[in-house]
Amino acid sequence: MNPIDPSLDPFPEMSGVSTHPLADRESLVNLEQFCSVPEPPADFGAFLDAMPDIYAGTELKTLVERIVRAKTTGHPVALALGAHVLKVGLAPLVIDLMRRGVVDHVAMNSAGAIHDFEIAVTGETSEDVAKELPRGRFGFAEETGAGLARAVALGLEPGDGGAAGFGAGVGRMLIEEEAPHREHSVCAEAVRLGISTSVHACIGADIVHMHPDCDPAAIGLASYLDFRRVCGFVHGMGAGVWVNVGCAVVLPEVYLKAVSVALNLGASLEESTTANLDMIRQYRAETNVVRRPPGRGISIIGQHEVLLPVLRAALLARLAEAGWEGARA
Repeated sequence: MNPIDPSLDPFPEMSGVSTHPLADRESLVNLEQFCSVPEPPADFGAFLDAMPDIYAGTELKTLVERIVRAKTTGHPVALALGAHVLKVGLAPLVIDLMRRGVVDHVAMNSAGAIHDFEIAVTGETSEDVAKELPRGRFGFAEETGAGLARAVALGLEPGDGGAAGFGAGVGRMLIEEEAPHREHSVCAEAVRLGISTSVHACIGADIVHMHPDCDPAAIGLASYLDFRRVCGFVHGMGAGVWVNVGCAVVLPEVYLKAVSVALNLGASLEESTTANLDMIRQYRAETNVVRRPPGRGISIIGQHEVLLPVLRAALLARLAEAGWEGARA
């Protein structure tokens, strides 16, 4: 159903698009390819020490030290994820850090929410765009568009503990509808663990915005609630850490505005740490996450599927050395 007033709609014909079952779509990624989360080797701290104190070696050691400092002094840590992080099979790693109490907030763009939803519902994600686009089928999986629309609506209803917003809506819906692979959903696990998550939409940039069930006003409000949640997180961050992983534009812009809100309200972020981890250097992320905000900025270039497992193992090794125990589940 088209929620737009017909007198305002510049392209009413769009309401006539056709969808197809998600099961009919070939996906490029499945759960069998995802990472595992073993305990780090007992001497992994020595492996970290053995890295040269030059360039990325220094930056990685500093990021690990800053996150360990945050956790051992009671300050929060956030991961801001580009969708690619989930698409390359790293959801188990993110969830493991959430369960252990290392990560206190996860932000993602709405492409990330799409992958998170599809992983939970079907155990696979990432359609073959080059194959589907010429056929007029790209982005028109019925269950994905309809499911995210339901999630947004649910996110506008207060939940347990007042959990509302786009991210909470996705997680609550996957739990309530008993998605078969919901234990692999970052949003669902965040809701189960009682930690915050946020989804930041850019209208027109995601496949679900083409679906007939899309309600742009609801998306806007749910995503705005999540923006306010991030503003609250940053306002209380203190000596905490914000790590942007693989998002070039949307989440760096969200973080910069949240920093401005926090500073406007009198917060101090001089002891905070920000990091950008990506496969290439991107202007927006380097500028808005690493250089402009107060505190220590860190930049490390590397493939997510290699860099994040190394970071996780190093963190767990150092936290164990510090005697930190903070597991949620």
